[in-house]
Amino acid sequence: MLSQCLCQFYKSLVLRNLKWNSIDVAALARRIHSSAKKLSDCGLKEQTIQKCETEELPQSMENHDGGRLHIPVMLEEVVNCLSPQPGQQHFLDMTFGAGGHTTALLEKASNITIYALDRDPTAYNIAQQLSESYPKQIRALLGQFSQSESLLISAGLEPGTLDGVLLDAGCSSMQFDTPERGFSLQKDGPLDMRMDWDRYPDMPTAADVVNALDQQALASILRTYGEERHAKKIASAIVQARSIYPITRTQQLASIVAGAFPASALYARKDLLQRPTHVATKTFQALRIFVNNELHELLIGLKTAEKFLKPGGRLVALSFHSLEDRIIKRFFHGIDMTEKYNLGAKQKIRQALKNCSEEEDTEEITPGKSNSKWIFIQKKVLTPQAKDIQTNPRGRSAKLRAAIKL
Repeated sequence: MLSQCLCQFYKSLVLRNLKWNSIDVAALARRIHSSAKKLSDCGLKEQTIQKCETEELPQSMENHDGGRLHIPVMLEEVVNCLSPQPGQQHFLDMTFGAGGHTTALLEKASNITIYALDRDPTAYNIAQQLSESYPKQIRALLGQFSQSESLLISAGLEPGTLDGVLLDAGCSSMQFDTPERGFSLQKDGPLDMRMDWDRYPDMPTAADVVNALDQQALASILRTYGEERHAKKIASAIVQARSIYPITRTQQLASIVAGAFPASALYARKDLLQRPTHVATKTFQALRIFVNNELHELLIGLKTAEKFLKPGGRLVALSFHSLEDRIIKRFFHGIDMTEKYNLGAKQKIRQALKNCSEEEDTEEITPGKSNSKWIFIQKKVLTPQAKDIQTNPRGRSAKLRAAIKL
């Protein structure tokens, strides 16, 4: 059963997620099928080990009862870009998290209704609790971006009725700070990484990925979603380690990745603040993106936002790494997502503008406007201010792009 589930899941996910990259998808699917069978042979042993290890974890969740919850990124910029006005009614927060952006919007305009969407059950519970304090202003919705259209319709909204949408991609601090979720390499926990957590028990975890896929498939994932230069080396180390013992814990995987490099390279990489970062950081990012189908979900979320926004409605999108930002930028500019990344967005934007000028010889193209769908609120991408980075270093890589639907 596990083998069949993995095979079906990876075939569909790889076809959707990797279609924008030069990877032999058909061959990858075949390797996934063959490697999934290997995992099923040790499945019972792995499940027993995982159960024993999980029972050793503390049952309480520090963040659940008021530890460090998710700190909203670029709060002031988000509110200013959405800019709720008198007479506007409906807004959508597509990644509610701990509700920081939603609460700030309600402080700015108390007469609006915000539809608070999140795929994470913990965030959904927070939204439900907050809706008790704002019974007419907050409508909690549980689901993925790809489910948002049906959820909004079920909530009574029709396409073309939203005044503003916020899409905040990436993970929340609540997910990173809860070891049981398996997102952080700094805190030991089961290697899970599912944003939906236990809503879909048959959905493969990060542990399933590293134990089921062959070396070439793993390297493709690390290279594509983590932009990891040493993908082959890391994939080889993972395959070698799992042949001895199944990989089921976060720090177990982090140690395996670290073992593929000399000790001097463990923290040789630097983040945007020039702080040392663990050599396994990109591996964890790649696995998380793959497990949660994040890039495909992001594109569907952007399309849904466009569909439900009314003309003049505003879309604010926050990204936290180049893969997300590239999709958002191309979406706003109307560039085909199937184009290879190395063709350069600027070149495609110039071509799109040139095509528009050729078709409309007598009309002047307004700066910031492209493909007659969006006009940009800011000429350049916004990044966090120094004071925001000091308060919330995790948001240091954030990029904000905002546009008005025409």
